Amino acid sequence: MSHFGSPPWLVSCIALVAATALLLALTAALREPMPGKRPAAAPTPGPSPSTVPAPATPSTAPGALTPLLPLRPALPAAQRESLHAALEDYLAEVEGRLAISVHDLSTGATFTHNLSRRFITGSLVKLNILLVLLLQAQDEGRTLTEEERSLATRMIRYSDNNVTDVLYARIGFGAGLSEGNERFGLSGTVPGQANVWGATTTTASDQIRLLRAVFTEASPLSVDARRYVAQLLGSVAPEQAWGVSVAAGGNGHAQLKNGWVPRDSDGGRWAINSAGHVRNGDHTYLIAVLSDHHLAYGDGVTCVEEVVARVVHTLESAAELSVPSGQGRAEAPWPGGS
Repeated sequence: MSHFGSPPWLVSCIALVAATALLLALTAALREPMPGKRPAAAPTPGPSPSTVPAPATPSTAPGALTPLLPLRPALPAAQRESLHAALEDYLAEVEGRLAISVHDLSTGATFTHNLSRRFITGSLVKLNILLVLLLQAQDEGRTLTEEERSLATRMIRYSDNNVTDVLYARIGFGAGLSEGNERFGLSGTVPGQANVWGATTTTASDQIRLLRAVFTEASPLSVDARRYVAQLLGSVAPEQAWGVSVAAGGNGHAQLKNGWVPRDSDGGRWAINSAGHVRNGDHTYLIAVLSDHHLAYGDGVTCVEEVVARVVHTLESAAELSVPSGQGRAEAPWPGGS
């Protein structure tokens, strides 16, 4: 034994015990309620303002492209199962059903819950419609027309239903959506019957794939097309910018599209969805949340934001424990290049 301190094996044991205790404390904290906002009423999609500001040029769009690192589980198995259980307890308490997928582009870390469960999209499908429209235009060797850009802006920024009808017809309704989605790698998205775009059903897995098609190089879309979409997602009307944006905190930035609709088949309960790209400090996330069976619109928004906040807090706490003191995270190069 050294005369100048404790033996190395004892120091290691103490550090291990301290880390384990911190992990257990974080897991226990997940079961405590966290504050969330509760909007008084759902925003009414469309018609949008008659004067629509032009989108920024693609070269100035913020945060459009991020390196894609290999995916890996974000949490040890025991803590991951504890988080799943905590989420199920919370959802039972608020009488909601929910799926979430989170991908930290900064580290490659992922977390998913009910990844393959299918939910109705509501207005969330408008992002999908825009991506297929861009893909079809790209196949034709052209960019969007001025009319198409104006319609797309109103569809994404203000969630205008009338212009969505026009663009859904332009891509070929459900058949065109399905054809485009095959190229985006979507396997769980089914267009609504009778060409009702809002009745499309999807999975959190598919929504993450769509986000990767916008915010990473893993995409059939051109760089300019991806930057154009990213800029639109960053200009959503403030009253519609709830949801995954909670992960941005006070100083971050979010680019997102949401969907909300009451369902007669569920006794008038609400489906509430949110998907987007969020930057917060050292972390850049793709987050997709699908949910339904909420008693009211505000209840659903609160539930979605609560779950996002809990999951992101747990991932960031685990990431801090995994990075040695004094070492930061290295940014990975683009696949196939520097």
